[in-house]
Amino acid sequence: MGTSLDSREAQVEAVLDRLYEEYPDSAISLNYSNRLELLIAVVLSAQCTDERVNTVCAELFKTYDSAAEYANADQEELAEEINSITYYNNKAKYIRSACADIVEKHDGEVPDTMSELTDLAGVGRKTANVVLQHGHDVVEGIVVDTHVQRISRRLGITEETSPAKIEEDLQSVVPEEDWQQLTHLFIDHGRATCTAINPDCDDCVLEDLCPSSKEDADVDLASGEAW
Repeated sequence: MGTSLDSREAQVEAVLDRLYEEYPDSAISLNYSNRLELLIAVVLSAQCTDERVNTVCAELFKTYDSAAEYANADQEELAEEINSITYYNNKAKYIRSACADIVEKHDGEVPDTMSELTDLAGVGRKTANVVLQHGHDVVEGIVVDTHVQRISRRLGITEETSPAKIEEDLQSVVPEEDWQQLTHLFIDHGRATCTAINPDCDDCVLEDLCPSSKEDADVDLASGEAW
């Protein structure tokens, strides 16, 4: 049965305390060695696993070394090099266009503001937040990916449905010092336990805090009542 907490802030605090303990080494799982590689990897990661992206980028980063090289790449050749990535044709176009703007408008350097990043092709607020946090050490938002969307809603921390609204809502209840790490913790928990299909509620460290727990729907056979 779920534990009753008197506020969303109290629930967030309890959730984070347990996840920090459960996943002490939680961190970004994309491989990169500079800001441009980070940007490319995050663009490629949309609706694709980080594992697949890391495999593709291991070769891609050996071929292209600068924004200018991506911008001047042949569209078909670049698409072929990333063809195991979802929506590879579109992502190749995004990368070439974004890198052309980086060369022309930012002297070849990945910009460090939300507005400049989201002006780049293929870069939304989620991607920009990742690049700011891990490329520039600037934390001005919460990265809301599918795991953060799913878990924050299952926990009842938010009732919003769009990533932008979820981010805004979470920022109102999550301490700012936890904004970056919350995403990594939720991703790890989403992969390990709170999966999209058939979450393992029985083995979840948040089970008693979660109103969506399947355990809450179990029936006490002695009384015949839900508990």
